[in-house]
Amino acid sequence: MHFTILNGEPDPGSAFDSYVAELTARLTALGHPAEKFDLRTIDLKGCSGCFNCWLKSPGECCKRDGSAIVCHAVLASGFVLLASPLIMGFTSALLKRAADQMIPIVHPYFEIQGGEVHHRARYAHYPLFGLLLAAGADSDAEDIAITTAIWRRTARNLKSRLAFTAVAGCAAKEVADELALVA
Repeated sequence: MHFTILNGEPDPGSAFDSYVAELTARLTALGHPAEKFDLRTIDLKGCSGCFNCWLKSPGECCKRDGSAIVCHAVLASGFVLLASPLIMGFTSALLKRAADQMIPIVHPYFEIQGGEVHHRARYAHYPLFGLLLAAGADSDAEDIAITTAIWRRTARNLKSRLAFTAVAGCAAKEVADELALVA
């Protein structure tokens, strides 16, 4: 299975950044193509809520930034791993901005699913999602539970499901091996 890893670590020299690189290498060694995007290096302007991606340029953000690269990689993937340290109780702004700019991958039209209103799918295939967090010194179990619940809802809104959650604490090799089993 092809993995796309969206690395929301803002600090290129951090231990978590090295952890994500090691995990990516391990997935590749296990025979799973893995493409890592360091979001700090991609020009993501942020969603302004103009809805042009639904009305004027269906499926693509009208801003000329890196969001098209991220959306295309997500749609071409079988599994998207959202990786981020917890900063003030939530994932980084980089990861949140990337997720906000994935709105073009769904239709503006709604349907009822499981008693809830959700956007209709724009494409036939959507990848599974996973979440990899690095807990900070000020993080606690409640931060992790709330963050996981929000990303579970985000995955559902993007026509998928959150199939994996881990907190970086054990060796990156072990997390990669676990991911390979989920995929």
